[in-house]
Amino acid sequence: MSKRYYLTTPIYYVNDIPHIGTSYTTVAADILARFHRMRGEEVLFATGTDENAPKVAQAATARGLEPLPFVDGMAERFQQAWAQLNVEYDVFIRTTEPRHARAVQAFFATLQERGDIYQGPYEGWYCMSCETFFTEEEAPEQNGERRCPNEPLHAPLKLVRETNYFFALSRYGDRLREHIEAHPEFLQPEFRRNEVLQFIQQGLRDVCITRGAAGWGVSAPGDPSQVVYVWFDALINYLTLVGYPDDAEMLAKWWPADLHLVGKDIYVRFHCTLWPAMLMAAGLPLPKQVLGHGFWMSEGRKMSKTIGNIIEPLRLAEWLAELSGARGEIAVDAVRYFLFREMPFGEDGNFARQSLLQRFNSDLANDLGNALNRSLSLALQNFGGVVPPPTDAETRLRDLGRETHVRLTGLLERVDFQGALAAAWEYVAAINKYLDDRAPWALAKQGKTEELGGVLYHALEAVRLVSLWVYPYMPRAAAEIQRQLGLETRLGEEPWTWQDEPAWGYLEPGAKLEAPSPIFPRIERKTMQEALKNIDQPAAAPSPDASPAAATPAFPPAPAAAVGADPGPADAEDTTITIDDFAKVELRVAEVLSAERVPKADKLLHLRVSLGDEERTVLAGMAEYYEPEALVGRKVIMVANLAPRKMRGLLSQGMLLAAEAGGVVSLLQPDQDLPAGARIR
Repeated sequence: MSKRYYLTTPIYYVNDIPHIGTSYTTVAADILARFHRMRGEEVLFATGTDENAPKVAQAATARGLEPLPFVDGMAERFQQAWAQLNVEYDVFIRTTEPRHARAVQAFFATLQERGDIYQGPYEGWYCMSCETFFTEEEAPEQNGERRCPNEPLHAPLKLVRETNYFFALSRYGDRLREHIEAHPEFLQPEFRRNEVLQFIQQGLRDVCITRGAAGWGVSAPGDPSQVVYVWFDALINYLTLVGYPDDAEMLAKWWPADLHLVGKDIYVRFHCTLWPAMLMAAGLPLPKQVLGHGFWMSEGRKMSKTIGNIIEPLRLAEWLAELSGARGEIAVDAVRYFLFREMPFGEDGNFARQSLLQRFNSDLANDLGNALNRSLSLALQNFGGVVPPPTDAETRLRDLGRETHVRLTGLLERVDFQGALAAAWEYVAAINKYLDDRAPWALAKQGKTEELGGVLYHALEAVRLVSLWVYPYMPRAAAEIQRQLGLETRLGEEPWTWQDEPAWGYLEPGAKLEAPSPIFPRIERKTMQEALKNIDQPAAAPSPDASPAAATPAFPPAPAAAVGADPGPADAEDTTITIDDFAKVELRVAEVLSAERVPKADKLLHLRVSLGDEERTVLAGMAEYYEPEALVGRKVIMVANLAPRKMRGLLSQGMLLAAEAGGVVSLLQPDQDLPAGARIR
């Protein structure tokens, strides 16, 4: 029996079209689904739309439509968008389907029978925008009103007083904490797991799970005056998908889910607290893992329809195709590549079109494109456009390919999308270096045909191996690579098998190769500059003339004495340092214990960090790039012997290190779990 793998995205509100945030989660799931299918596993990849929310009905009314025709059209648009983004899901669930209504009512009734749902009066502050209730402590009154703490524009809250049904969430705090602590893999990444434990530690309250019937949604069983709260309804979709409550055999086959992929905004409160408690109450196993990823930011803020700073990935791909001349489906793959190459999955990232174009040119056109085009061109010129014969002497790329394959497999198993791509591109760099070192063009001039054939065979075979690795990320581009390698008739079969150890020597000597054609046409510098001229870049993106301090805002601001100083020409002073100079800098691993914004300072965060044997406070200019809560629990690199300095009345006792490119800022951190205080050598 083959191994099974069930993964889900959240189901998406249909009050507007898909954007880069929803696409990020869905493409991530598609990458994992393709990877597991390549390993011969039976995969169930599910996504869908959440259609029972009151704000969806509001969106329909605003367009002059009844809710059902509106959600029918929007669900179709989501399905079309996923197809255009090269996403191949197995099941698309809609919460307006009769099977889901049955599942919700059956689940509700089960919890009622077990005594975990009861009726009572409710009074609370409700946000229509994010469909969430808040306590007075969570949303304190300001200027005579209460506003949502989640929403970018802090939508006003409405006081709701009703007689509703409640789920006894408070009964499950201890069991949840025990499960999380006993299964460290359950909630990932670790720093988000810590957020969940902190949330539970504050004390869980019973949750109102119905509202007075408003004519849209799933009715509470036995009480048509009540409609099930959208979040209680929506979470049950993961069970509906696998046959609950009608198909016990299918449920036993697929549940528990292997992985729920969700954004950080619905991670702590809903998927890691409410949902597992609901499952415990129903006597069902918990999912094996819930992974919460960060947000793509625009101008340092979460992308939001409310703010109006949404980026639509399909329009982005159209723009890229127009600039580069790449086929539309290839441009889509390039956007997919960029999203998972640019920032670690789980953290926030700042979107910049300049970075997308740079990645397209450097990684795809220059690195991967050159490795393929050079090898194919030389085979065409010297071997009549067929695969040349290999030699036993050329083993460098084969051996490195096997090592990289094992490494890549482990990284994808750990859902490290960025790390896997980085490993693949190290190998792409090795292919290009191999070609430079072996200089096949020189071998051709010298008439060393046998040696030339061996070099080209191994380079072509190495590129084929890369096409296997990038297929989950860029399926159409990978298919085009294999087509040019003469493997088109076998696509979907053996070329896409992800074995424990990659087969080497798959290309057959004498088989016909296609003429090289650039898959990723390089964008000319002038074209790039013109395209970016009229595009609003994130405010955090430094200008080309920005100083090093401005280009690395995770550092504290420069001392006052340096402000306005004329550094002179860039080459006026030798900045070379000796090893003794460098030895004076004490770099250590620090763990962020707490983080908060500095009042009236748009760029500063006030951090409390641990160095193992002591705690310090640090002011870091990265509020435009990281939400404070996303930093808690994270291990970072810190200059520990920097002279303390006061800013805005607060003491900063160190400096965090970060890298910056194209307006994207990323904190440096160790790639293994080192203790706080560990020294950097």
